[in-house]
Amino acid sequence: MAKQQKRPTKAPAMPSPFEEARDELFQHIMRCGVVGSDPEHQQEWFSETMAYFKDRYPELSAEQVDELRKLGERFSQPPKKRDDTAAA
Repeated sequence: MAKQQKRPTKAPAMPSPFEEARDELFQHIMRCGVVGSDPEHQQEWFSETMAYFKDRYPELSAEQVDELRKLGERFSQPPKKRDDTAAA
């Protein structure tokens, strides 16, 4: 039997602060029930949450915080219904 060669294992890549913040934001959205709430409540929730994220992740730039908010708002939209007639 031939010996199997051992491959050097790489350490798993650590997520960037932006990726960590994005994942945490998505978890907060799911946990807090933002998806089914009124748009005005969503805006208030996002304003408060983004202020929290600025403190929690000081290494993020203002542009990255704005991008997080856009991603979160998009994520919190209910799924769009598929139009079966357009697929034909």
